[in-house]
Amino acid sequence: MRQLLAAFHDVGLSHISPLIAELADAILAPADHGLLSALQGWWALANARRLGNALTPPLVAWLIVVVTWRGSFVLLGIVSLAWAAVWLWYFRDDPGEHSGMTPAELEALPRYALRKQRKNDPVPWPRLTRRMLPVTAVYFCYAWTLWLYLAWIPMFFLHSYNLDLKTSALFSGGVFFGGVVGDALGGIISDHILRKTHNLNRARRDLVVFGFLCSLAFMVPILFLHNVRWAALCLSLAFFFSEFTIGPMWAIPMDIAPRFSGSASGLMNTGSALAAIISPLVFGYVIDKTGNWELPFLGSIGLLLIGSVLAFLMKPGEGLAGGSFTTVGQPAV
Repeated sequence: MRQLLAAFHDVGLSHISPLIAELADAILAPADHGLLSALQGWWALANARRLGNALTPPLVAWLIVVVTWRGSFVLLGIVSLAWAAVWLWYFRDDPGEHSGMTPAELEALPRYALRKQRKNDPVPWPRLTRRMLPVTAVYFCYAWTLWLYLAWIPMFFLHSYNLDLKTSALFSGGVFFGGVVGDALGGIISDHILRKTHNLNRARRDLVVFGFLCSLAFMVPILFLHNVRWAALCLSLAFFFSEFTIGPMWAIPMDIAPRFSGSASGLMNTGSALAAIISPLVFGYVIDKTGNWELPFLGSIGLLLIGSVLAFLMKPGEGLAGGSFTTVGQPAV
């Protein structure tokens, strides 16, 4: 049952990030793409998922005490259903179909008219897949660490430091809050660099490399530290820098193929889906065999290092042929 619930969750979540990429490309100039991508992990946009990560451990720990773990499932399910109903009522794929939009506001959207004219253009899947492959590989390396945090950090504090449920949840929430800040800051800085330099490689790729290297640097002490407060601080900083790369990463599909930004984002997000399937199995196997809760961080350190090298193959400054709104008649393969 748990696997079935997780599958339904991932099916729903898989639509959100590509959808936001389409939205960003329709309403913003390229120099603002990183900011909107970062907002996926901030307040209202894309359900503030990183903020939810930070708040969920202490909230669920409290609910378990008050209404038992079964009751916590029921209450969170009711809230999720209510939010889905609000989303269905309010959200529109096409801004022109929203009652709150005026004709003047629609005219002000940078690419809205062109997108409307070319919404039925075929997606060049073979070319787009080949072009996005390095980006997908880098995102896999990032997501491996993401799922290490999401799947194991609460249990890491619980078992490695023998904390009770409440204390473990509070430490976990503090670590995840580092990701909330990193999400927004990475996008803001990425767009600032782009406005100053007009260089996509510096604004996107270099920030990803910087974030990966800083994240692994703060993860290394976890292998040797045995103080819970220092471990929590290092984990928070490592997660901050890991999430710092989110804004630049989600801007890259829009930089490479603005006409097909939703499809390009979906291809990139495949890396995260694969990491979500494989990494928890590997973590569990390693811990079962060794009893060492710090050892899985070694794999994340290695993949972040590999990802920082692969990032030089992403080349966000080199767009897909026929991927912009100003080109017509490009081949679909």
